[in-house]
Amino acid sequence: MSPASPPARPSRLGPGSYARISKLGSAYDLLAAYQPEGVFMERGGIGVAGGASPFVFGVAIAGTQAGPRVPGPTELFEGIEIVAADGGPPPFVFGCVPFDPHRTGWFQIPRRAVRRDHEGETWAIDFARPGEEPAPRPTRRFVGRAAPHEPFSGMQIRPEPLPDAYERAVASAVQRVRAGGLRKVVLARSVALVAGRELDPRALLFRLRAAEPHGYAFAAPVDGGAVLVGASPELLVSRAGREVSANPLAGSAPRYGDASEDAASAQRLMASAKDGEEHRIVVETVAATLGPVCERLTWDPEPVLLETANVWHLSTRFRGTLRDPAPHALELVSLLHPTPAVCGEPREAAMRVIRDLEPVPRGAYAGAVGWMDANGDGTWAIALRCARMRGDEARLFAGAGIVADSDPAAELEETERKFRAFLDALRWG
Repeated sequence: MSPASPPARPSRLGPGSYARISKLGSAYDLLAAYQPEGVFMERGGIGVAGGASPFVFGVAIAGTQAGPRVPGPTELFEGIEIVAADGGPPPFVFGCVPFDPHRTGWFQIPRRAVRRDHEGETWAIDFARPGEEPAPRPTRRFVGRAAPHEPFSGMQIRPEPLPDAYERAVASAVQRVRAGGLRKVVLARSVALVAGRELDPRALLFRLRAAEPHGYAFAAPVDGGAVLVGASPELLVSRAGREVSANPLAGSAPRYGDASEDAASAQRLMASAKDGEEHRIVVETVAATLGPVCERLTWDPEPVLLETANVWHLSTRFRGTLRDPAPHALELVSLLHPTPAVCGEPREAAMRVIRDLEPVPRGAYAGAVGWMDANGDGTWAIALRCARMRGDEARLFAGAGIVADSDPAAELEETERKFRAFLDALRWG
């Protein structure tokens, strides 16, 4: 997942380039600023968006035995004058890191961007070279489709691998866990879709924001002219000054239209030894990773329930204060990614099983998507509940955490639930 001949950093901004930051007002719709080949990330009205940019570069966040070498804010925004009105926020770089952190990730600094902060204020961030004026700003609202397209037929959908092959892969993973040396592995499967019409990432984002208002709706260009679009329920990491947050998820159960069935499903999830073990592995790893870089770190003593439109998740919320000097947001991503929530434990052993048992490479699925600003702050989600879209084609992924007590049929059904929800959302795209 790398751009053609990516520079080491966005040097094409050039000396004398500047970022002009100005207030837009609280009523601005971030989705109006998203353009094809641009970037978007929003949760609860807070986030960033931008159009296509010539300032594109590639970075692998893990590389050498000495540790990850990731660019920091000083390097990324070197030589850029920031002209901010009324104390506006600094410019940002947007990135999409593949599942495999050794592969090159895609990053860009949007030439025209919009950012809304937690106070509800919206800001325009316009880059220009010496002698240029910023491009005109986008319009203030975007209206999606009022009604969905027809449901996709079975002829339009091709599972890879087939359901019975996925169950065999899960059974093989269970045997490997029981044999020792592997506590957990997350196995994914994919669906290839031919929609029979041009798919519209912005219309899909409009639908995903409405269907999953508590998720991180996102869009980012990836390899081959495709775009990754989704609404992730899972925060990988967020940094604001020295404050750090993370919200790993692991363990899930279906939701139902009936309130009593829904409540019973949630209770079964909370009582499940299998799901509890799956979740505990993730929490232990996140705590061990963030602990050394924090002077204070707290998390929920027991998992809490997080609800999406069709799935319950076990959730643990981490909050901490970083040691000084605080690692920037992309450094925190490099430390955490990939967590056992999407890979397994131990990481390298799980990676080997994934390469052995998954027939379709994940690419950006289960990677990290998000942004970091010139102060080193930022928000990064795990790229879940998403599709890689190009023209009239899309590829969806869904995964399940496998531990010693996993049942292949139940894990297959978990992935089917996730596919059904996203296929329904795609009817608006």
